Amino acid sequence: MSTFENLNLSKQLRHAIDDLGFDSPTPIQEAAFPAVLSGQDLVGIAQTGTGKTFAYMLPLLQQLKFSKQITPRILILVPTRELVDQLVSNIDSYTKYINIRVMGVYGESNINIQKQNLALGIDILVATPGRLYDLAISKAVNLRDISKLVIDEVDVMLDLGFRPQLINIFDLLPTRRQNIMFSATMTDEVDILIDDFFVTPNRIAIAVSGTPLENISQQCYAVKNFHTKANLLAELLADKETFNKVLVFVSSKSIADRLFDRLEHGYGASICIIHSNKSQNYRIRSVQDFEEGTKRILIATDVIARGLDLDKISHVINFDAPAYPENYMHRIGRTGRAAQKGNSLLFYTEKEEAAKQAIEELMKYKIPELDFPEQVEISNELIPEERPRIIESNYNRNLKLKEAVEPQEKLEKNKKVNLGGSYKIKLAEKYKKPRRRGDKNQNKNKKRR
Repeated sequence: MSTFENLNLSKQLRHAIDDLGFDSPTPIQEAAFPAVLSGQDLVGIAQTGTGKTFAYMLPLLQQLKFSKQITPRILILVPTRELVDQLVSNIDSYTKYINIRVMGVYGESNINIQKQNLALGIDILVATPGRLYDLAISKAVNLRDISKLVIDEVDVMLDLGFRPQLINIFDLLPTRRQNIMFSATMTDEVDILIDDFFVTPNRIAIAVSGTPLENISQQCYAVKNFHTKANLLAELLADKETFNKVLVFVSSKSIADRLFDRLEHGYGASICIIHSNKSQNYRIRSVQDFEEGTKRILIATDVIARGLDLDKISHVINFDAPAYPENYMHRIGRTGRAAQKGNSLLFYTEKEEAAKQAIEELMKYKIPELDFPEQVEISNELIPEERPRIIESNYNRNLKLKEAVEPQEKLEKNKKVNLGGSYKIKLAEKYKKPRRRGDKNQNKNKKRR
C-alpha cells in the first residue's frame, strides 16, 4: 500500500499531513503527484469526494519556493464562492508550516478591499473567473508571473457561462505555463477547451465519468408529487440516529424555499438552507452550522453542490431527479467521501422517471427501489410548478359571429367623388395644363401678352 512517505515530501508538508490525519494518498492523488511535478499539462478525471484538491495542491506546494514578489505565481479558478472559501481554507491547512501567502477573490465582496490585499503580495490566488477578470482589467492584479494554472470543476464553469471570461483570462496569462484541469465529468465543451489551450496534456482517469462510487448505497422512491415528497422526507428525518447529517438537494431556488417553509414547523431548530439568492454571510453561516452539527439538515441547490466539502454526511437525499444526470453524480459525491460509507436516496415522480432512467444509463447501474411507506400520507394537491399549463391560442380569440346585413344604397351626398377640392379645379381651368413640359414657356408668354 502506498503512503505519503513514498512521495518524498518536504518535512513541512509531512507535518501538515500528519496534523490532518491523512494516512495514505487516494488513487487520484498518487497518480497526479508525478504528473504535476513533470511540468506537463494535465487533465484529471475523478469523481467528487476522491481528493482532487489535494491531488493537485500537494505537488504544487512541493515545488513552490519562498518569494517576496508581489504578483501571484499560482492561479486556481473555481466556479463558486463556496469553493473559493473551501480551497483557501484547505490550502491554509496544507501550508501550516510553510510561509505561503494565499488569497481568494469572488463577486459580492468588496472589490476595493480585495485590491488593497492584492497590493500586499500573494503567492497563490484562488478566484472565480468573473471577479478575477474585473480585477485584471482594472490592473489591480498582474498575471504575468503565473506559471501554474489550475481549473477546478471546469464543466460547471462552462455550464454557468464562464467560457468568455476563461478565454479572456487565458489571453492575459503568459504563454509558457503549466495547465492543470480537474473535473468529475468530461463534456464536449471541456474537450474543445482542452484542444484549444492545452499542449499534449497527460490524461488521468481514475473513475470513468458516470461511474458510481462503490462505498455509496443508492436507493430510490417513486413518489406522486411535491407534497407527498415532503411528507416522505419528514417521515425519514424523524429518525435522528440514522439520518444524523442530511444534505437535501433540489433543482431550483423556488422549490428549496418552498421545502424549507414546509419543514420549518417540525424541524426549524435543525434545518438550514443555501442557494444563490441568499446573501454571502447567510450562506457561510448555514454551512458552518451544518458542519459543526448545530443544524442537522441542509437544503441546497445544484449550483452549490460543487462548493461543499463537508465531512461525515450520513445521507444525500435527491428531493427531485436532476435535469442533467451528471449532476446526480455530484450530489451523491457529497456523502461517502474519502472511502467512508455513504447513503443516497432519490425521490422521483412519474414526470421525472425519464431523468431517473438517464441517470441509470449514465452509471450503467439500476438504482434499487424501496416500497413507499404505508404511514406516509399521499397528497393530491399540486404546487404551481406541477400544475399543467393551459396554453390559450390567440387564433379567432376576438372574432365574433356577425349577423348578415343586407347592403344599403348610398345616400346622394355620399356618391360624390373627391376631385381634389374646388380650388384645384378652378386653377386647372384658369391656367390650363400644358400638353408637354416644353409648352410651359409658351403659356408664360401668353400670360405676358
